Amino acid sequence: MRLSVDSASGVVRLTLPPRGSKRDGLAWAQSKRDWIEAQRARLPTATPFVSGAVIPFGDGTLHLEWDAGAPRMPRSDGERLIVGGPVDGFSTRVERWLKRQALAALTDETMTAAVRAGVPVERVAIGDPRARWGSCSSSGTIRYSWRLICAPRAVLAFVAAHEVAHRRHMNHGAAFHALEAELLGHDPRPATAWLRRHGAALHWLGKPGS
Repeated sequence: MRLSVDSASGVVRLTLPPRGSKRDGLAWAQSKRDWIEAQRARLPTATPFVSGAVIPFGDGTLHLEWDAGAPRMPRSDGERLIVGGPVDGFSTRVERWLKRQALAALTDETMTAAVRAGVPVERVAIGDPRARWGSCSSSGTIRYSWRLICAPRAVLAFVAAHEVAHRRHMNHGAAFHALEAELLGHDPRPATAWLRRHGAALHWLGKPGS
């Protein structure tokens, strides 16, 4: 039997062996309550999209502000994101704005890398996957997590280079890594280290606070 706590959602998963008893598994998991609580206590803190919140955005931060007299469409002003309209739709409008920024930035990085690599990219899209930051299909569609817009720009560029490199090498062999580094223009290891250390926190942006 195995217990794990998903760092992106906080969900506790119990894995049973073949023909394992669900009742015995649940009893065992109950006996591990202290361990589960200790793991959950180490999870990132949720950062809801509310007026007054400060969220990471590229290489800086954004201060979220609600202004009843401002237009519904969010407007960035330096490090401020000013959002009008009904306050009960504030979070939704912030998230939609971030997704638009993510699609624009990731499309730009992807197409620039694709030209350098000499490979076609059929389509760039965004979503909110839990297990990966990007994916590349054999048809030429590359999908990314919109949450990358809240990571440093070098991290976003690394993920784009990684996925574009898959347009030539659908594996993680030596040739793939050489092309990835060539497209990025520098050592990708700092970006991968940043994602290992801070990536889980990106999944907690926009979640309601406890």
